[in-house]
Amino acid sequence: MLKFDFSIKTRDGQKIESIVIAGRDQEDAERKLRQMYRHCEIRLCRIKGSDGKQPGHAISVEEILSLISK
Repeated sequence: MLKFDFSIKTRDGQKIESIVIAGRDQEDAERKLRQMYRHCEIRLCRIKGSDGKQPGHAISVEEILSLISK
């Protein structure tokens, strides 16, 4: 699951700089955000901690072994 970092403006006009929400994709994360902050305006959305791999990237045996050895 990816993590998305949102900056929003609430319906009351308050600016919130960083809200991190996990989701399968950006659409899923935005849906979760709008459940918490109804009628908000999304100012910025970034993928947090992206390591350059595409979503759904297959993990190699070497990558699994390096994770286990850490």
